[in-house]
Amino acid sequence: MDAFTDIQIGGWVRVLPRVLVPYALLARFDRPIGAWLLFLPGLWSISISAPGVWPWCRLTALFLAGAFIMRGAGCVVNDLWDRKMDAAVARTRGRPLASGALRPFEALVFLVLLCAAGLVILLQLNMAARGLGVFSLVLVALYPLAKRVTWWPQIMLGITFGWAAPMGAAAAAGRLLTLPGVLLYAAAILWILGYDTIYAHQDREDDALIGVKSTARLFAHNTRSLLVVCYTATIILTASAMLAADLAVLGLWCLLVPAGLLVWQTIRLDIDDPARCLALFKANREVGLAIGLAIIIGRL
Repeated sequence: MDAFTDIQIGGWVRVLPRVLVPYALLARFDRPIGAWLLFLPGLWSISISAPGVWPWCRLTALFLAGAFIMRGAGCVVNDLWDRKMDAAVARTRGRPLASGALRPFEALVFLVLLCAAGLVILLQLNMAARGLGVFSLVLVALYPLAKRVTWWPQIMLGITFGWAAPMGAAAAAGRLLTLPGVLLYAAAILWILGYDTIYAHQDREDDALIGVKSTARLFAHNTRSLLVVCYTATIILTASAMLAADLAVLGLWCLLVPAGLLVWQTIRLDIDDPARCLALFKANREVGLAIGLAIIIGRL
């Protein structure tokens, strides 16, 4: 497999002062797909639970901003843990900490600033959502350990990245737990397990050399079967959440769109083509937006 990287030095990052570029790359501001994927489960649960248009607009804006900030913070934590392993993997050796463009202390200062900005957003939410938001920091800190101790780190990522679902439901409904929020959280975990397994195939060979575990290595050429299970369950659990919220049948029919996109991903998968794996991974933004739109239509 040829060396492959998803780092993008071009685009808007090019116009930043040179001293800021490593920080933008560290937080993956050059690649917003991760922030979108962090935000989307929150969009689902806000859309299914918000009591009106204005609360929906307000919470959606707060969660979108928070997703970009906290995804950046999570990337800093991940790269602090993984800087030595990243230096041994073709796709990640150009990251600022792995390459030496930034020192760990500089990354820690940046992390504090990102967390402070995240705190400002968190304080705009109700107490139930604030409590869930604070607990999410534990998940962010623990995720980088998962690949060292289990073959299923993608489930830990799902638990972490999908946390916006119960948090969004709590922010919209004012309660710590709601049935639609729990069902959407389960749907998000399985969706993330599927798409992050695709993503992990970019590093499968390097991970094997350095001993990093993943569902990409565990399932290898059986990955398509895993995707069928995960993606089917995602749609079923989302439909169950919509039924639990008593949404209109038209919204359920609209789930055929994200279902079709997930089928297309599964068919197109080529685990030996890292560029295609990255493209299929990125296509999940449209899947998540389609699920959100189906929920919104069901509320009309």
